[in-house]
Amino acid sequence: MQFRPLRVPDAYEFSPRAFPDDRGLFVAPFQEDAFRAAVGHPLRLGQSNHSVSRRGTIRGIHFADTPPGQAKYVYCPRGSLLDVVVDLRVGSPTFGQWDAVKLDAREFHAMYLAEGLGHGFVALEDDTVMSYYCSEPYNPAGEHGITPLDPALGLPWPQDLEPVLSAKDREAPTLAEALEQGLLPVYADCVAYYDKLRSAN
Repeated sequence: MQFRPLRVPDAYEFSPRAFPDDRGLFVAPFQEDAFRAAVGHPLRLGQSNHSVSRRGTIRGIHFADTPPGQAKYVYCPRGSLLDVVVDLRVGSPTFGQWDAVKLDAREFHAMYLAEGLGHGFVALEDDTVMSYYCSEPYNPAGEHGITPLDPALGLPWPQDLEPVLSAKDREAPTLAEALEQGLLPVYADCVAYYDKLRSAN
């Protein structure tokens, strides 16, 4: 499996090899050796999530209080989507910047987003499935979001899709409002937590 760092530090794209034949296809979207080589510690699994979305659905931009935060390893086992990572860590050299990767059920690329990063995606087809491996269980009190339609971020949502959002995501604060409210993770706290995870392994 190959991997590459994204423009947002501490986020990676993983590219497994798929093996199609006359029976169908086999692929391993997560491989521990490649993950350790990229991130420097093993994947911790506190919860797995599965979402199904119709075309145009945008989920995110979500993040959690860090530490411990919630790192995510995600891939798309059905349909296709555009996955987005946003650096929400106050004090980060790339604060407010984003990167995006198309994930689909043809190539089975995956993305990893470390604790403190914002995550969202848009479904490009009906019945698109997103599979998430999360480092921590869901913690309602520590979960937050910023609106994925924040014009200051200029996220790359396709113009030919009518966005479908939950009320919670639509009414979430902008990045500037979340910063003013003190909701965002602090870069130094996140880096210290990453170092702790690496030193433990």
